[in-house]
Amino acid sequence: MIDYTTHSPFTDPGPLAGWLDGVGPDLAKLRRAASGLVFHFWGNGDITDHGFPAERRAEVDLRYAADMFARLHELNPAPLDQERAPTERIVGCCRDFTLLFVSMARHHGIPARSRVGFAGYLAPGWYMDHVVAEVWDGGRWRLIEPQFPEGTGVDVMDVPRDGFLVGADAWRACRSGALDPEKFVVSPEMTEPSLRGLTQVRHDLVQDLASLNKHEMVLWDLWGGLRDVPELSEEEMEAADELAALITDPTDDVVRAAFDTDAYRVTSVITSMSPTAQLPLEVVLR
Repeated sequence: MIDYTTHSPFTDPGPLAGWLDGVGPDLAKLRRAASGLVFHFWGNGDITDHGFPAERRAEVDLRYAADMFARLHELNPAPLDQERAPTERIVGCCRDFTLLFVSMARHHGIPARSRVGFAGYLAPGWYMDHVVAEVWDGGRWRLIEPQFPEGTGVDVMDVPRDGFLVGADAWRACRSGALDPEKFVVSPEMTEPSLRGLTQVRHDLVQDLASLNKHEMVLWDLWGGLRDVPELSEEEMEAADELAALITDPTDDVVRAAFDTDAYRVTSVITSMSPTAQLPLEVVLR
């Protein structure tokens, strides 16, 4: 059985684990704290317009919760549930809000995991690449939105499944014709072919499989069969059809078996297509 109450190498808070004792285990309080720990690296425009020096954009490449909490403590050692000035937050993205929430939830023994997919509530008419949390509440897995405050048009404590499509649901909806693949994007303003359509949907499908296996990857990571290409081959699409069918209603055995293949298993050395670098970067995982 996959134990989502214990940490992965990515969610382990490291030496500052005791700092997490002061917030939670109430899920609403954990979610509210997580929403104030990250400043999105492009969602509010240029970070330098908000008091950040340009070099702090490199924080988007932090992948381990231990490093994130260390940086947060350096910026402001106050309790995690206290309000922070924007520049006292780490610069990151949706994945980081969720990773920190999942880290805090697991610290309190709450079964929690990251889910990668597409949100239909961020821009009218679009499904945008996004990461939310999923917690087991004793009866079902419930989606929780760690990034946005209450009152943003979605129930942040119980995101509807048609509002956020996990990777398999997004892929199947696009392939069946139920939804237009061209409406699935990282952002409507980003026109690169590899960041929209079936290429991006397949990317999130594989990322979601990794998250289900407690490999909470950075969104621009590539490994195995993931490639930075504008179009998928017919073979890749057929393989994604099979993967989506397998993990639409994921069980531990199926999730592990699907992940344990050369195409999807996360290797010790991966490629980062970081927005802070002009060329792909080789990253050795801890």
